[in-house]
Amino acid sequence: MPDNSIGTPEQLRDPDYMPALHQAIPLGIQHVLAMFVSNVTPAIIIAGAAGFGFGSDAGAQGFPDMTYLIQMSMLFAGIATLFQTIGLGPVGARLHIVQGTSFAFIPIMIPLVAGKGVEALPALFGGVIIGGLFHTLIGTFIGRVRFALPPLVTGLVVMLIGLALIKVGIQYAAGGVPAINQPEYGSLLNWSAALVVIFVTLGLKFYARGMLAVSAVVIGIIAGYLYALGMGMITLDGIAASWNRAAVISFPMPFKYGFELSIAAVVGFCMMAFVSAVETVGDVSAITKGGAGREATTAEITGATYADGVGTAVAGVFGGLPNTSFSQNVGLIAMTGVMSRHVVTIGAIFLIVCGLVPKVGAVINTVPIEVLGGGVIVMFGMVVASGVSMLSDVDWNRRNMVIFAISLSIGLGLQLDPLSVQYLPDTIRVLATSGLLPAAVIAIVLNLILPEDLNAPVKTEVSGAAVKPMKDGLPGV
Repeated sequence: MPDNSIGTPEQLRDPDYMPALHQAIPLGIQHVLAMFVSNVTPAIIIAGAAGFGFGSDAGAQGFPDMTYLIQMSMLFAGIATLFQTIGLGPVGARLHIVQGTSFAFIPIMIPLVAGKGVEALPALFGGVIIGGLFHTLIGTFIGRVRFALPPLVTGLVVMLIGLALIKVGIQYAAGGVPAINQPEYGSLLNWSAALVVIFVTLGLKFYARGMLAVSAVVIGIIAGYLYALGMGMITLDGIAASWNRAAVISFPMPFKYGFELSIAAVVGFCMMAFVSAVETVGDVSAITKGGAGREATTAEITGATYADGVGTAVAGVFGGLPNTSFSQNVGLIAMTGVMSRHVVTIGAIFLIVCGLVPKVGAVINTVPIEVLGGGVIVMFGMVVASGVSMLSDVDWNRRNMVIFAISLSIGLGLQLDPLSVQYLPDTIRVLATSGLLPAAVIAIVLNLILPEDLNAPVKTEVSGAAVKPMKDGLPGV
């Protein structure tokens, strides 16, 4: 419920209103808490997939490259948020929007870096930069292409993102990819740490209120961290060593890992930019409707999309991953009733400070992978649930059932069995095995070309026996 002690109802709905500083600071920090784990998780996953994260030989040096990626995730989430709240010319919606590292691109990035180490990063960040520039271009015509991305398409893609990532969460909870085929993989100790996180998170989500509920995943991971410390999975000496190895302050380096153009990376990032842009449009619409009681203006939607793209491109230059608006922060507006963009600006400054202090990343590095696994199981499951929620708006007639069935079968199938396309050229193989791009392309094309009159019931003969007519695309039973 809106807190009228912060301001009048009219002030709370005004994006330009600035609450008193002693109220604005905690309001801004809570936005950071709501997105903190989600924001740094993609960097950890990509480092692990490439082979310089948890469980790799880099551990002796404290995972320096993973620490840097975590730093950049925080720093450029803050900078991209400033693009949204303060604006830069036409860039930015100048609304209460929090930016963060996008989960949507992870299934695209994993095949690009899998097992290739730091050597894979020049091509990865080349894709991030070009994809960000393309994302900026989308802002000029986003309103005219939304017709090609109905809930059937966007819901399917979001659901596939979550399905692709759930395997990562289970592997983390069991002990991490490097531990596969080792005796400790899947041990009761590993799973107990993950389950502590899951149970604490669920308890807070269902039985707590306010910031305890909003920050449930963060608190769950802290509880799992303390449990792991008590069980000897981590030690105080190890935490101190990681802390001492990290510098007090460090600034980003442009093209730290180089720059390389890869067709697979560029195509993958550009195509996923459409999905990210549509997500941002939805977030902007939800913010203005829920917070200000009005529809979003064209300038706000365009500016928000520009900020997504510019934020991503700038992040890529310094070793940051793609940015997008964070949907979970939209819900905070309903809880606080505060629409002030200046509140989010304070949160962005806090993120930037964290991104300039490597010791923050060093502490994150000490979180056992099993504990992180419990958190990401919850987060990735919510991604799937979000996709299902979007699909609930679809009219499930036979036409849409066919589009969904074919797109899901091919997209999920290629994710599950990447060797099925091992003889394709490398670029096409990498794009295909993401599963997302084939599913999205198939769904978009079929949605545009299939006629709408596929809904008449038909009677099919099978081996001489009549099968009941199909209803809404499903065989009658």
